[in-house]
Amino acid sequence: MSVAQPVEVDRDLVDFAAVGTWMDEQGLPGGEFENVTPLGGGTQNIMLRFDRGGRSYVLRRGPKHLRAASNNVIHRESRILSALDGTGIRAPRVIAADADESLIGAYFYLMEPIDGFNPQNELPELHAGDPEVRRQMGLSAVEAIARLGSLDHVALGLADYGKPEGFLERQVPRWLKELESYSANEGYAGPEIPGVDRIGDWLDRNRPAQWQPGILHGDCHLANMMFSYTGPQVVAMVDWEMSTIGDPLLDLGWQIATRPEPGTTGSALTGTLGATGGLPTVDEMVAHYGKFSDRDLSNVPWYTVLACFKLGIVLEGTYARASAGKAPKQVGDFLHAITLELFEKAHSIIE
Repeated sequence: MSVAQPVEVDRDLVDFAAVGTWMDEQGLPGGEFENVTPLGGGTQNIMLRFDRGGRSYVLRRGPKHLRAASNNVIHRESRILSALDGTGIRAPRVIAADADESLIGAYFYLMEPIDGFNPQNELPELHAGDPEVRRQMGLSAVEAIARLGSLDHVALGLADYGKPEGFLERQVPRWLKELESYSANEGYAGPEIPGVDRIGDWLDRNRPAQWQPGILHGDCHLANMMFSYTGPQVVAMVDWEMSTIGDPLLDLGWQIATRPEPGTTGSALTGTLGATGGLPTVDEMVAHYGKFSDRDLSNVPWYTVLACFKLGIVLEGTYARASAGKAPKQVGDFLHAITLELFEKAHSIIE
């Protein structure tokens, strides 16, 4: 049976005839592709929702103009999500993966659609009108990463998913080198971030001597969480591009570092939720994490400073590219302002 190409989808992005043949080979329901809808996300990766044979799917692939690591990133995502299936972790469920990259010119996988909302884009009346619901949203996000970090990654077949040996020791030199590389962008005057070296030095001198490897999401701020429309629960953590095997307490530090505080530039990343507030305090977040994890939480401030340091440098990369005309100036300026806030937070912690 021939498959009609949805007119609104560029064949260079997704050749639905090829995808349809592949889906048939996987034993998935056949038929025409219906209700094809692009989905927005926090990245440039492409997601398309569609129905076929009475079942709904989301197809995820890299951007139209693939970067060097795009296919590997999407492949790693499908691998970790497949490994997490059945563990109870709130994550998208993979339906089918491992198609040859030549099929549509990029690696892709199919996953089940998620019934939930992203607080970056919307905040339902239930959540907007009740501060306790918002507090419980923050606690549910903490629980999600605590449960993830408590899994046995070796038993799940993820022993080679990352390189935990020396993970903490690598962080400061790795990200300082990344920051240095931004100077290759013509028009970027260099990092005007007060105290970068001071923060890096503090991190090296105060690094925890012992820690336990596990799975970390790597970018677990609230805009990468989908929440239930009927309550405060996380229904799925999304955008697993930075996931690896390392020290899961960095995920807790990341959530604390990115906790939306009304009136700050960074709060805009979570839309109405960031502007409204009502989220749990840092002490409440740490205590809640401890309910689902037996890890030593005495060094959480160190992990929070590392999260500020790492994320600030990641965001500065877009500012550097914007300075060279490779990204929108408005976006670059916005992210640079968040970088400065993150480093201010880091300084306030170490002082």
